[in-house]
Amino acid sequence: MDFQITDKIKEKDRAEIFEGLLKYNLARIEDKNPKELGIYLENENGQKIAGLIGETHGKWLMVKFLWVDETLRGQHIGSQVLEQAEKTAKERGCKYAFLDTFSFQAPLFYKNHGYKEVFTLEEYPLTGKRFYFTKTL
Repeated sequence: MDFQITDKIKEKDRAEIFEGLLKYNLARIEDKNPKELGIYLENENGQKIAGLIGETHGKWLMVKFLWVDETLRGQHIGSQVLEQAEKTAKERGCKYAFLDTFSFQAPLFYKNHGYKEVFTLEEYPLTGKRFYFTKTL
């Protein structure tokens, strides 16, 4: 048996590994229907200036990305986006939320919105931290 090691992952290889894992997971997981969630704020030119990408799956909202253009920060736009995501998640039957953030991003923002730190990767990727948070909705 020979292992192939690469730092250039081909899409075909990614798809094969993902499909194998997906087949295994779908045979065992209770809720097979995650639903994407996108919330966007656009300017008058149709350019995105803030938004959230995530998904709801069973009882959980997973926030993958939340971004607000630097020129708009401090105006509670991120709070409004996050609150809309939580509201939509509750309407979809979610009871909890999960997300992660880097030490240079927004750990205090999430703590101020009721998120509890459940795990921290120290020295990530070298000297920073990566925080993992959950919240009961």
